[in-house]
Amino acid sequence: MTTQTDAPRGELMVRTIAMPADTNANGDIFGGWVLSQMDQAGGIAGVERAQGRVVTVALDAMQFIRPVRVGDVLCVYTEVESVGRTSMKIHVEAWARRFRVGVREKVTDAVFTFVAIDDAGKPRPVPVQPAA
Repeated sequence: MTTQTDAPRGELMVRTIAMPADTNANGDIFGGWVLSQMDQAGGIAGVERAQGRVVTVALDAMQFIRPVRVGDVLCVYTEVESVGRTSMKIHVEAWARRFRVGVREKVTDAVFTFVAIDDAGKPRPVPVQPAA
């Protein structure tokens, strides 16, 4: 179980607030909205590492640990786990900073796979060294 003393893994890539338009019938934020924020964060990290365009090709299983509520600030952290010739595995964690109380709780995490592509949409090699 994650507590407020646990620390996120990786670098903060996306920080946004959960709004009423993003809720399901129960008043919780849609899991798909959280997944979308995670994909964006992973994409930013992938572009930085690949020094160009990337596309999402897969993600491992996700389990939602806690709901996100209206007013919570969703913070998404990323860490490049591995780099192949054209692909990268990026660990992505979503944390909610609870509205009014400020407690930080882990919501979910997953490993996303991104492929670097050229202007024609074809896979291209990921540079050996990350950009400085």
